[in-house]
Amino acid sequence: MPRSKEQFEEMRKATKRKIHASAMRLFVHQGYGSTNVQDIADTAGISIGLLYRHYKTKEELFHELVNYAVEGLKRNITFFNQYDYSPKELIAQFVDEVYSDLSHGEDLAHLLILINQSLLAGAGTNSKQYEEILHVNSKLMDSTIQLIRKGQQLGDFRSGDAQEMAIFLYASIQGLAEMKILLKSGFTVPSPSIITAFLMKEKE
Repeated sequence: MPRSKEQFEEMRKATKRKIHASAMRLFVHQGYGSTNVQDIADTAGISIGLLYRHYKTKEELFHELVNYAVEGLKRNITFFNQYDYSPKELIAQFVDEVYSDLSHGEDLAHLLILINQSLLAGAGTNSKQYEEILHVNSKLMDSTIQLIRKGQQLGDFRSGDAQEMAIFLYASIQGLAEMKILLKSGFTVPSPSIITAFLMKEKE
């Protein structure tokens, strides 16, 4: 029985997911320069011809992965700008999701490291992708700073410099992503309460 258009589309998406997961793992574990398209195809369990049907070059695949990660940062900005929830609830939900993602897979860790690699590789260049990452990172930082300040005004967050606190939050998450990859099975994700201990005000 011939496959339907919907079945072909689902197969295409499944193949792309395999390619993405394999490419992210290889770029992070052995470096972008040391990874070739044959490595990615072999790890994904597909032919190199099928990979080329989706991506013409390794560079195209890398840029798509970085764009995917940037879209995730944009969603966080939108999430932090909600008015239906308190800053405390928004931060708690964000950290809970980070905790869950780091506990149950490597995708988040790979994406965070991939963005870092892209920034380091693009430093000193005028590439559009590099500039977009810087712009989105700046907007996310601004949104987080404003959220922390609002939480401080409401008495839910500890007093202190909101910018320093925002930097510490993201540095902690980035560090956890890198520790997860380095320690492998020896890694344990700190609980959300540990991750936010510097920020959440203790109940009196």
